[in-house]
Amino acid sequence: MKARNAMGALAGIAVVGLALAGCSGSDSPASSSSPAGSATAAKIDGTGKTVHVMIAANGLYPEQQKTWFGEVSDKFKAETGATVEFETFASANDELTKIQTSVLSGQGPDVYSLGTTFTPTAYATGAFMTLGDAEWAQVGGRDKFVPSTLGISGPDEKNEIAVPFASRPFVMAYNKDLLAAAGITDLPTTWDELTDDAKKLTTGDVHGLAIGYADGFDPWKFIWGMSIQAGNPILNLEDGKAQIDVDPTQTAYQTYFDWYSKDKVVDPAALGWKNAQAVAAFADGKAGFVPMVSATSRVTLDKSAVAGKYAYALMPTVPPGMTTNPGDGKPATSIISGDNMVVAKYSKNQDLALALINMLTSTENQTSYNKTFGDLPTNQEAATAIQTGDELLKPVLESSAGAIGTPFSGAWGDTQLALTNVVVQALPALQAGGVSESDLKAALQTAQSTAQASLDKAK
Repeated sequence: MKARNAMGALAGIAVVGLALAGCSGSDSPASSSSPAGSATAAKIDGTGKTVHVMIAANGLYPEQQKTWFGEVSDKFKAETGATVEFETFASANDELTKIQTSVLSGQGPDVYSLGTTFTPTAYATGAFMTLGDAEWAQVGGRDKFVPSTLGISGPDEKNEIAVPFASRPFVMAYNKDLLAAAGITDLPTTWDELTDDAKKLTTGDVHGLAIGYADGFDPWKFIWGMSIQAGNPILNLEDGKAQIDVDPTQTAYQTYFDWYSKDKVVDPAALGWKNAQAVAAFADGKAGFVPMVSATSRVTLDKSAVAGKYAYALMPTVPPGMTTNPGDGKPATSIISGDNMVVAKYSKNQDLALALINMLTSTENQTSYNKTFGDLPTNQEAATAIQTGDELLKPVLESSAGAIGTPFSGAWGDTQLALTNVVVQALPALQAGGVSESDLKAALQTAQSTAQASLDKAK
């Protein structure tokens, strides 16, 4: 993509308060194999070439991820002669910056492993390979994948850029022993019920909820979930309107903040926690519930003090202040969550990139990845084998079935960051005792302006 065109494509996804940082480049010469779409992994000679991959840093299992990087590179080199080099990003802000830098410069990673919610942002740039029949054949065909994981590969089947790599529907984990001791026999189905149960569970150094307020990815998911359950989609694509500075979203934030400041059902240290620290607190038996976790937590929990004492359940699907969903509310159990892999148009190694994705989404590799990291496979065969007869995963699969995708708009990346920034900006006030209604209102107005401007440009 030429720089001028890239600049235009990025007009709707401006960086939120960040300076652009450099990416590693694809330093290999143009592939001498046949054009993308006509080769298979077995026929590609990648000797002397390097495929660069950008992927999220795994905060739960950093050492295992380093080992996995080496294993992937060794296996791919044995198959094709090519080397794989990985670079990581640590937050959604970092993720967006990396995309923009590569698009503007026309160089960078060959393959991006993106969170599903960033697929629309990547699509809006026009800088990533569209997957036609030939490209899908190179990665094993669309029928290789669990159908629901293809739901956010593109705006429709004819305009897809993303191959599903990992599925990560969200649930909450709960400590069965702590709930029994507190006399809680029915799991909460509304956010108000969860708050009430959390109060019953909070005693001494044990708290009702484990929340990672400083996490770079999770806070906005609570707000989006509660808002859409209340009938507010955050971005109304039909009307072209952002809907952040509205009552349902304000109530969602207030509920999220009150757990710390008013209800006092979270550890005081939680303001500095990321998701890994929240899971660790639950694993130590110090929390009754940890919401917004996925099956990835299982790897940790099965080796912890709560092994055999925990289970998963759906997160509440009824918004704060209500006992049922309003007429326009959707009982969303989760976002459509996971990781997708996309290939850059500027890549000189597109055949190799597709061959790598084909290898990473094979039954063997997906099964191995699940055992190491806990993410559910997107490979249909591997997913069926892993999920059959596994009682612990039943709520996770139910969450996947009830998940709702975030808006497929190039404006969503900025919107997601704006929602998270409201939490980031509130942390000092929370530390001091609480977020005032006027301060929250001002923060929502700022987020509203950011999202609306991005939506206007995306149109």
